[in-house]
Amino acid sequence: MNIFRLIGDLSHLFAILILLLKIWKTRSCAGISGRSQILFALVFATRYLDLFTHFISLYNTLMKIFYLCSSFGTIYLMYVKFKATYDRNHDTFRVEFLLIPVAILSLIFNHEFDVLEILWTFSIYLESVAILPQLFMVSKTGEAESITSHYLFALGAYRGLYILNWIYRYYTEGFFDLIAVIAGIVQTVLYCDFFYLYITKVLKGKRLTVREV
Repeated sequence: MNIFRLIGDLSHLFAILILLLKIWKTRSCAGISGRSQILFALVFATRYLDLFTHFISLYNTLMKIFYLCSSFGTIYLMYVKFKATYDRNHDTFRVEFLLIPVAILSLIFNHEFDVLEILWTFSIYLESVAILPQLFMVSKTGEAESITSHYLFALGAYRGLYILNWIYRYYTEGFFDLIAVIAGIVQTVLYCDFFYLYITKVLKGKRLTVREV
């Protein structure tokens, strides 16, 4: 494992921990898109169906288990334990506009027309756009809490670091996965405007607002 993938995984892990701690400590899921969290849970559920059939390493297995447990745990906190704090009025992104095109793409563009391979491809495509309901919610409310901004930044940094990981692997191993690379680039591009606001506002101690954008 190279340094870019390791830091990327740590950034992803950090993002999830930030989100869980935010919800648990404040006893509130205000400002968090439940629809994005459901999409992320679907990403992990379809990607890690091989959890008990293909063993790669202890690290790989533990990370898969953590992603699955944390994603479904987040949904439980949002829709059950702290459901009274969930802002349904602003979390209105039509997820079918993401799920249907992603499902079609995974059936057309994949490495192999096999059930597990198609589901893996589906998860890759879906992950690239799963954050859209959250970004839409931020744009609709006009602002985001600092802790939510940190979560989004860490999540975006994870994907950006994975692009560097793929570049490194291409030059050192000759590895190149066009599907994963294109999806990763799309996901990173979606964060670009947020990165700018994060650097120019949040890091300077200001509240992130998007009304002027």
